[in-house]
Amino acid sequence: MGLMIKAFFIVAMVACLTSVAHAIAGQATFYNPPYFPSACFIAEGSGNMFIAANIGLYASGAACGTRYQVTCTSGTTEDVPQPCTGNSVVATVADLCPGCADNEIDLSRDAFAVIANLDAGRINIEYNRI
Repeated sequence: MGLMIKAFFIVAMVACLTSVAHAIAGQATFYNPPYFPSACFIAEGSGNMFIAANIGLYASGAACGTRYQVTCTSGTTEDVPQPCTGNSVVATVADLCPGCADNEIDLSRDAFAVIANLDAGRINIEYNRI
């Protein structure tokens, strides 16, 4: 019986220490500066890689300051069929995007430009909290 308990605790500890990251699939658009003031009261001078989160992700401000790694996965229009640069960007939740659907975020223009051609306007993305 003691061996079973020890094995259980070892498995439980490994499970707790193992982090499985699941990317959130969605779409991104971008917004232009000025980025301040923002709903999260992020201080001016905090950079320019920001996310305006949809209502669910924003969670009444609980997401403020949370950082996400965002990657373009494909375009959403035939006008710019391959908008992705192949780069990812780390951006901070700094604002609320009340017009964004549940699977959408609005990136600062600077953050969007790191991962995609601005001419695309809207892209498919994956993002992970870091």
